[in-house]
Amino acid sequence: MQCPALPDGFDFTDPDLLQSRVPLPEFAELRRAEPVRWIPQSGNIAGFQDEGYWAVTRHADVKYVSTHPEIFSSYLNTAIIRFNEHIQRDAIDAQRLILLNMDPPEHTRVRGIVQRVFTPRAIRALEERLRNRAHAIVDTARALPGASFDFVTQVACELPLQAIAELIGIPQDDRAKIFDWSNKMISYDDPEYAITEEVGQESAMELIAYAMNMAADRKQCPAEDIVTRLVSAEDEGSLNSDEFGFFVLMLAVAGNETTRNAITHGMHAFLTHPDQWEKYKAERPSTAAEEIVRWATPVNAFQRTATQDTELGGQQIKKGDRVGIFYAAANHDPEVFTDPDVFDITRDPNPHLGFGGGGPHYCLGKSLAVLEIDLIFNAIADAMPNLRAAGDPRRLRSAWINGVKELQVTLG
Repeated sequence: MQCPALPDGFDFTDPDLLQSRVPLPEFAELRRAEPVRWIPQSGNIAGFQDEGYWAVTRHADVKYVSTHPEIFSSYLNTAIIRFNEHIQRDAIDAQRLILLNMDPPEHTRVRGIVQRVFTPRAIRALEERLRNRAHAIVDTARALPGASFDFVTQVACELPLQAIAELIGIPQDDRAKIFDWSNKMISYDDPEYAITEEVGQESAMELIAYAMNMAADRKQCPAEDIVTRLVSAEDEGSLNSDEFGFFVLMLAVAGNETTRNAITHGMHAFLTHPDQWEKYKAERPSTAAEEIVRWATPVNAFQRTATQDTELGGQQIKKGDRVGIFYAAANHDPEVFTDPDVFDITRDPNPHLGFGGGGPHYCLGKSLAVLEIDLIFNAIADAMPNLRAAGDPRRLRSAWINGVKELQVTLG
């Protein structure tokens, strides 16, 4: 059955579309009539020299693709669903060194090492320091002169950056560098930044070089920190300098951009759903952070590539076909969520896929992200309970990040 409401040429990875909105009505139409649909792309628009991809929109199908890496590979074409049309294939292939773009068994080996960073004990050890940092961030924003301020730069971006710095020992004074490098890596689709693919690649290399220097320093002079544990524990398995560099690069995007955007979308959701903000301030439900991530879905989509002919959602997927898994669509699936278009901070259970669809690539830093979201909104509710929107959010032009560049707010 074709979807009559979906016009010819409609592409869920079109950065112009995603700069204006997340296409939830179109996702709903596909889930109803054609949950796995071929989306043609002309020329080399996504950088892959092929004819398009399969859009997967149902919660169950996104989970299936995510949990069967032997059928759906992250390595073959990476997990990024759309690059710039001018990218060279060797630049795509170079990204296979990032954990996000690996398949088992190599992914299993590297993940087994880096997950030491995210043990419950490691996260608990950070909690009090991050709570203090969250309150300091909000207090600083509250003291800013002027009638309004940008929530993204003054509040949302700060705690994720400071958490990464705390976690792996990056000096806090260097967090602005990490912010700048990560912004440039993911903003090449947005003309406002005037950033080319080459600038993004240069920023990635600068960040990798910074991290590799950290690794080399710890190998020379071991310390009681996470970096030393990751690069020096030869008897337990360790990362070489290149692997550590690419791990920090992944953290800069996966642990910074995504949590920052979840916080921003969460604040906007509260400001446009004042009943939920009042409930949050009064009750502080532990379920709020998970609903914020479901509502925000900071990564709109990743992709996999079929390693063999297979069937999914009634469609015949050919070996080599790219398959787009759309988390925003899955997180509004009425077969899984009651009233999915309602922002409800007491939603429980909440089996959203905002941290991935399970399987080997399920988000390593979920516990840290949930903690950061919980801490920052508690701090905002304590110190800025009457926050108001002072303008509409300005969205990032990106093929796969559900990002916000600016959200002006006032203390009310």
